[in-house]
Amino acid sequence: MRVSAATTAERILPERLAARARPHLEAFDALAFGSGERSHAARMSFTAFAVRVTSAVIAFASQVFLARWMGGFEYGVFVLVWTAMLILGNLSCLGFHTSMIRFIPEYRGQGRVAELRGVLMGSRLIVFTASTLMALAGAAMIHVLSDRIEPHHVVPFLLGMVCLPMMGLSDLMQGVARGHAWPFHAMLPTYIVRPLLLLVLMVVAVAVGAPASAETGMYAAIVATYATTLFQLVTVSNRAEREAEPVRRAFGVRGWMVISLPVFLIEGFIYILTNADVLMVGFFLSPPEVAVYFATVKTLALVHFVYFAVRAGVAQRFAGLMHGDRADELATFAHDTVRWTFWPTLAMAALLLAAGEPLLMLFGAEFTAGYPLLFVLVAGVVARATVGPAESVLTMGGYQNACARLYALVLAVNVALNCLLIPLYGLWGAAIATAVAMACEAALLAFTVRAKLGIDMWMGAAAPKTRAA
Repeated sequence: MRVSAATTAERILPERLAARARPHLEAFDALAFGSGERSHAARMSFTAFAVRVTSAVIAFASQVFLARWMGGFEYGVFVLVWTAMLILGNLSCLGFHTSMIRFIPEYRGQGRVAELRGVLMGSRLIVFTASTLMALAGAAMIHVLSDRIEPHHVVPFLLGMVCLPMMGLSDLMQGVARGHAWPFHAMLPTYIVRPLLLLVLMVVAVAVGAPASAETGMYAAIVATYATTLFQLVTVSNRAEREAEPVRRAFGVRGWMVISLPVFLIEGFIYILTNADVLMVGFFLSPPEVAVYFATVKTLALVHFVYFAVRAGVAQRFAGLMHGDRADELATFAHDTVRWTFWPTLAMAALLLAAGEPLLMLFGAEFTAGYPLLFVLVAGVVARATVGPAESVLTMGGYQNACARLYALVLAVNVALNCLLIPLYGLWGAAIATAVAMACEAALLAFTVRAKLGIDMWMGAAAPKTRAA
């Protein structure tokens, strides 16, 4: 019996499709279910990505509600104060929230349990002391300069200082969890629980008659911050102590500081760089304009979170690859992380530009003035995504000093451009300054990684060749 051509085609076509799909399915299976370090890092990045997606949605929704309740003026005051507190909280860690990602796997891998237990306790004491002193100094400065500060800023900033010690410890606990590769412990309290709790507390406060003001928002922020940080201390800190053998602690404070202080500069520069435009807009422009710009930046976060998610998931893996003769694995993994960052960022950027105006309309009709700014800011975010988490490679590879100098330069460019352009062009000046600074950051990171590690870590680079065994 003769088999028709149509029947043959019906049989061959699925086989060809299956053959073409098999390599992609095998690659997905290796990443999703494999037991290797690369698979583990990919899963951690995906977990971080999923949490940051949820976080971005929650943060966006909460900011929409706050803007609706408070109005442009009070919302502008609140977001300026909260942004400043986030920056100060990050700085008060003195770099330990990132250096812990390096210390923990290094000490565990080398069996240095005494040093591990020492840094777990020592980092908490150092960060709590530093953040408390910073809060007291900040409160004293606000009190002394209260006659020179606009009255509507004084009380919210004083309330913000109350948050500082717990914000510093919260960032540290996040670093401890990341160092142990506990993605949910690292992400959920800060990015899911705290913003949800802040929103719920604000709803309750307004429902019982409190004014929908910046001061009420800061009271809610204090309670939310203390509750989530104490939860982190009980869960993350206790679990880390239980997993280490109960030996006498060794405190190598000088060695910790030698590594952590350059990281402090890097992370400080990165965090200030990420938020400098909001602070500069707050310095030069009115609270309603701050509110519009912050709403635009919060909408942009729906794209920018991809980079932060990948960065959170791969730092520990980079730290592990730096030990031993694993240059090929490091180059290949760095190449992978660039693609994990760039393509999702590009896709999210296209979606955001399509839906940006309706999203901003949720904040209120006046907030749609920020929609044209999204095109400039998105260009900067996509440019930054072309090099992936390049600064993590430098930091985990021991080139934190070079990385710190790089970010100092980028921050100087950002601040200088903001000071020049905001008085001339208002919000457009802030957006242009931020986008140009992001492009400079990407170019300098790619150059530095190539110079220090010999790795072409940018989107246009070819896949590295593996050395023959």
